[in-house]
Amino acid sequence: MHSAISMSKTEVLDSVLSDFSEGYFSLSYENRRKLLVQLAKEYDVNRTQVCDLIKQYLGLEPPGTGSDSAHSVGVEVEASLSAFYRIERNLRHALKPMYEVLFERLNTHPGGLKFLSILRADILSILAEDNLASLRALDSYLKEKLSTWLSPAALELHQITWDDPASLLEKIVAYEAVHPISNLIDLKRRLGVGRRCFGYFHPAIPGEPLIFIEVALMKDMAQSVQEVLWDDPPIPECEATCALFYSISSTQPGLSGINLGKFLIKRVITLVRKDMPHISTFATLSPIPGYMQWLLSKLASQSKLAEGEDMPNSSADRSGSTFSENILEPEEERALMDASVEFTTGKNSMEVMLNLLTSANHEWTKSDKLLSVLKPPLMRLCARYLLQEKKRGKALDSVANFHLQNGAMVERINWMADRSEKGLHQSGGIMVNYVYRLGKIEDYSQSYFSTGHIHTSSELSRYIEPLKEPQNTTE
Repeated sequence: MHSAISMSKTEVLDSVLSDFSEGYFSLSYENRRKLLVQLAKEYDVNRTQVCDLIKQYLGLEPPGTGSDSAHSVGVEVEASLSAFYRIERNLRHALKPMYEVLFERLNTHPGGLKFLSILRADILSILAEDNLASLRALDSYLKEKLSTWLSPAALELHQITWDDPASLLEKIVAYEAVHPISNLIDLKRRLGVGRRCFGYFHPAIPGEPLIFIEVALMKDMAQSVQEVLWDDPPIPECEATCALFYSISSTQPGLSGINLGKFLIKRVITLVRKDMPHISTFATLSPIPGYMQWLLSKLASQSKLAEGEDMPNSSADRSGSTFSENILEPEEERALMDASVEFTTGKNSMEVMLNLLTSANHEWTKSDKLLSVLKPPLMRLCARYLLQEKKRGKALDSVANFHLQNGAMVERINWMADRSEKGLHQSGGIMVNYVYRLGKIEDYSQSYFSTGHIHTSSELSRYIEPLKEPQNTTE
């Protein structure tokens, strides 16, 4: 590692970098961890040098002081500025960590960009276990470098078709993260008539998309994944008015946090508009991966609080951060308690709902009666989760945050849109349509970044109107 950083002989540098990469891959996870921690700590910024330069800088006399003669002032200012520029240049250099040299050299080395992506994936894995400040700084620096090297100008947009090499098609099957591709027939359909697949590629990582997006050309915005994946045959493309983004998958864990999807979506919108001007709606059919986890946690905590309040001498937490809130409306409670008698019991309606939603094999989805009574609260609370539950001022749901920061609005939530095991586990089968309104994308993105404002349709806003501080709506 030291040679890869300190070596100055260009004729042997490639060999040294190759040896370093191959040696890294041969290491066990624990030894990789030791090497990365050593890199982060021993090849960091030289803070002694930085402090010395800062002292020199603070000791300089500001230009233009201490002389009355105009000529003398001019000469002194030039001399003073020269000293300022010199120390500022030295400071900029000193503030760069020594491991920057390794990153820069690897980036220009064959296979180096892919290696750096793998390196960062390992860093992220280690940070998940041990949040070391030095390793966090290393990750931040490498992420910044990767963001620069993977700018949109450096990426190539390619439409992936059935005629592409088998090695590429195998990667699409392997990396599909939203709706698994079941077989070759499924893959061929997703690349056939009425469907598109686009990927971002980098010349330094040939034959492997960094991220890809799947698009369905439809008459109307789909309300269920079955419409997208299973309806056969697809409509004639000339009849389509909606380009529906139904899956976007990143292939490199080491590029986590680098928003390539934002640029990919915008490029695809531009390309589809050019090729098919009759397409007027650009929307998604997206999962809501955090909804059920949030809801079940809410039901569990509120059920316990409600149980405590019902006890005469309860010492239930009245001063903690969790406040008591009946998240069900009175009519929802009554309907739920009446319909659930033959299925489960509970001390209160929230415990009953919790028991139903956590039942084995999602038994609640097999009863029309339970589906009917659970739909109003699940849809209403889903709207609340998407539009009002925030983390640091931004949407709590990761997919919602992704599309909102890219300039989309929340258009509609769809009941029982994904009845797969994954769909029911993540969101009770509910999916959401985000819409990218042409001419509004940048405005919506900016308002979300600056204020956390979420643009939504009047249809969806009705779910949360009874709650305090509803979001403004956008027709």
